[in-house]
Amino acid sequence: MPPALHGPQFGSYAAEEVSWLLTDLSDVELEAPTEEREEAVQSGGAHYAESLPVEYQPDPAYLDLFHDALRHDASRLAHAVGVVTEILLAERGPHLVLASLARAGTPVGILVRRWAAHVHGLDLPHVAVSIVRGRGIDPVALSWLADRYDPASVVFVDGWTGKGAITAELTAALDAHHAATGQRFDDALAVLADPGYCVRTFGTRQDYLIPSACLNSTVSGLVSRTVLNAEHIGPGQFHGAKFYAELAASDVSNAFLDAVTAEFDGVRESVLVDAPVLAATDRTPTWQGWEAVRRISVEHGIGSENLVKPGVGETTRVLLRRVPWKVLVRPDALGELAHVLLLAEQRGVPVEQVEDLAYSCVGLIHPQFTRGATGADGTGV
Repeated sequence: MPPALHGPQFGSYAAEEVSWLLTDLSDVELEAPTEEREEAVQSGGAHYAESLPVEYQPDPAYLDLFHDALRHDASRLAHAVGVVTEILLAERGPHLVLASLARAGTPVGILVRRWAAHVHGLDLPHVAVSIVRGRGIDPVALSWLADRYDPASVVFVDGWTGKGAITAELTAALDAHHAATGQRFDDALAVLADPGYCVRTFGTRQDYLIPSACLNSTVSGLVSRTVLNAEHIGPGQFHGAKFYAELAASDVSNAFLDAVTAEFDGVRESVLVDAPVLAATDRTPTWQGWEAVRRISVEHGIGSENLVKPGVGETTRVLLRRVPWKVLVRPDALGELAHVLLLAEQRGVPVEQVEDLAYSCVGLIHPQFTRGATGADGTGV
């Protein structure tokens, strides 16, 4: 088994907060312009995980929005962290091993670990693993985990759900791993927010901004999105990622964690009341988010659910990393979407208000994108 990576040699999180089950590709040139990547992916010439987008560097106005959102939502986030942690401990016991889905899940994994330590005095192991849509979860990372822990004790953690693509990917990948190795991992993904109604373990099903979705590596331990590229990742190696040490001056990863952790004592009493109540409700996934995505795909003539990215977190990713076509917003949610509206304005992306939208907002990737297809009247519709 390859060794895990730790900060400060890889990433800006403390070594005890997370072990990265990744291959360090920091010295490899993997970045490509957004439009070039989009054209290659949509033409079938490349998989999105084979390269990386150029890291978005926010201007001061956008950073102000991040800090405003963090001040506004830190207590609400702490409550969601506490609820999901309490449900996990009640249902799975105190000997959990946290496996966060790098990279958006990793700050959440650290916060869950911190709550368990702060409230219960537990020291939960926490690793970050890669999952790639269409390629599954890293099988080397699963073998690494099975060598050290009981697979039944491992819980996979992510930030939020959109339409449920990663939820379905995780289940399929773990089923395939079980068939190949006999090792059975539980596919019950735990998230802070489940607006897609596709998991049982969540802190809330409200679709609101998790401020860590506003930024990229600078709120995720200075680690890139994960990479699976046969030119750089061989048999027996973890999926890869880069450590952007050169962005240290802009790093707010630990500031984000500390702001949420500082609210733990203030929400502790309400969490200990609310978590058992939520745990006793019917939390069966309805997958209603996926049905909403299908309707949107048809109504807007897109022809592919893959290009519809629902929820605040996924819409933000579209605006930061993809070629956006337009953004749909629910009017009553406009007050909490300042960062989405600013990004859309900066990129010249139309914003449409939709009264009965199932999510606070939905980002639409430009359909059948080529570098010559820009604006709302592009070639794909």
